[in-house]
Amino acid sequence: MLLRQLEYLVALARERHFARAADACYVSQPSLSAGIRRLEADLGVPIVRRGVRFQGLTPEGEVVLAWAHRILGERDVLHQELASLRGGLTGTLRLGAIPTALTAASLLTTPFCERHPGAKVSLESLSSRDITRGLTDFTIDAALTYLDDSDLRDVRKMPLYEERYVLLTPVDGPYAPDAEVRWAQIAALPLCLLSPRMRNRRILDENFAADGAIASPAVESDTVAGLYAHLTAGRWSSVISHAWLHMFGIPDGMRVLRITGPTHGPRVGLVTTTHHPEPPMARALLETAREAGVRESLDALLREHLDAQPPQLP
Repeated sequence: MLLRQLEYLVALARERHFARAADACYVSQPSLSAGIRRLEADLGVPIVRRGVRFQGLTPEGEVVLAWAHRILGERDVLHQELASLRGGLTGTLRLGAIPTALTAASLLTTPFCERHPGAKVSLESLSSRDITRGLTDFTIDAALTYLDDSDLRDVRKMPLYEERYVLLTPVDGPYAPDAEVRWAQIAALPLCLLSPRMRNRRILDENFAADGAIASPAVESDTVAGLYAHLTAGRWSSVISHAWLHMFGIPDGMRVLRITGPTHGPRVGLVTTTHHPEPPMARALLETAREAGVRESLDALLREHLDAQPPQLP
């Protein structure tokens, strides 16, 4: 059994198409098919359901795929360990992040690259479920996510910051002259919020309900960028996490207001596998995170924006 054959299987499971998998592996389709048949012969089990087109993996194939991810992950860790012994970390840090934490990722990746100039970073937006799967099958090294997520099991957790919620509203809006606003007041505004399937939105809905209100946004988006794109129109208001200010700031013609009531959300942090020995990429990122001061940077940014508001009208 060759590592190359395992790479073929991983590519086929990912692409779900023989020709595309062959292209991803830089081989011909007959070579890829022959490699997988050889893998089946070596292991003595059918791996692929064959037909005119790719029809998926057999139950045995799913087991082999899980081990393929693990074996190839171990190979990558070995290369990283040897590279670090030669004087520097090389390779690619594969970092996943839930969409609402992507805005803070550069607070980690920038100092990581400065400390390890021979390493690269691949940052991918993933759901919490995909993060759990990626850590399990070694397709990512670490992830930024909510630490209280019930899907997280057998992982190391490092808290980075706690989401703090503020209102972004047009400078000519009804509450713009105020220093703070209640959740019930916000619910009456023309709103743009994230979609209900996202954890951030469900937390906001709980806060609205606690103040006896229900938010009915006119616009919903499944990305923070999509939400901000609407805010630039100067018509909508939105409740945002303070971490988003790091990437997007305050759009022209808008101001940020404190919210009375619950304004702290769940903890966001870095998660890695409990695999031993600890992969060098994950270890290096954790070391960077301990010194990055993510919480302090984001809290200072929020204070800066709040202090920079125009004076309250009489």
